[in-house]
Amino acid sequence: MGEHERPPAPEPLPHPVIDNHCHLDIGRGEAAWDAGEAIAAAAAVGVTRIVQIGCDLRGARWAVDAAAERPELIAGVALHPNEAPRIVEEGGRAALEAAWAEIERLAGAHPKVRAVGETGLDAFRTGEEGRAVQVESFRRHVDLAKRLDKTLVIHDRDTHDEVLEVLDSEGAPERWVMHCFSGDADFARACLDRGAYLSFAGTVTFKNAQPVRDALRLAPRDRILVETDAPYLTPTPHRGRTNASYLVPLTVRTMAAERGEDLAELCAALEATTEEAFGGAW
Repeated sequence: MGEHERPPAPEPLPHPVIDNHCHLDIGRGEAAWDAGEAIAAAAAVGVTRIVQIGCDLRGARWAVDAAAERPELIAGVALHPNEAPRIVEEGGRAALEAAWAEIERLAGAHPKVRAVGETGLDAFRTGEEGRAVQVESFRRHVDLAKRLDKTLVIHDRDTHDEVLEVLDSEGAPERWVMHCFSGDADFARACLDRGAYLSFAGTVTFKNAQPVRDALRLAPRDRILVETDAPYLTPTPHRGRTNASYLVPLTVRTMAAERGEDLAELCAALEATTEEAFGGAW
């Protein structure tokens, strides 16, 4: 199977679940498909709803429009941690101020925009020269989520301590999700103590991700979510190929096995917890 060919559909789940973090607007190679196809393929295996995340102005606008049109979707809007420094580099401070203003407008544009995110910090793709702007942008998004009563969705890459420092100084909103949780059990405890929901992606299936599985086992069932981050982070055994929401069952089955839980019961809990984390059913 080529890198960009679609993996086969897994066995359907016994109870519906929600992919709480997906990028339907981002395609990869020959395996890219339109939103309708992706949503239908996911529903066929029990992934009946999706949280569509916009990471830049184009993606945020797309997310709002898609959520308004499709009953399966809700939206999150933000400037990704790597996007804010890029905007400053290309357009200066005025461009960044305008982008923040547009994100605020989009966050309030439709009741199905339930989240501000993904925001946060990233030390992998942005160097020290862009860190101050990242932190400022993160703080602005935290404030926005609190003012509009939206769920905050956090991107954290190699910045565990710094993320917590910002949340402690700003005060976390009522609902916040640590997207694609990448820490260990100690970091999970620190997040849970601050009221986080921990979202687990296909990385939990990777052989080198034992610390993430340790965190998964530690977390209470009413604080865990599942996601794809599609088209990225495809679960084993298809790692490296294009991800999509229909592959969530591979991750959920790994989660159930690691936690020693009944699959159907875990699916029901994931669905209910995701609704709670994003402000109720849709």
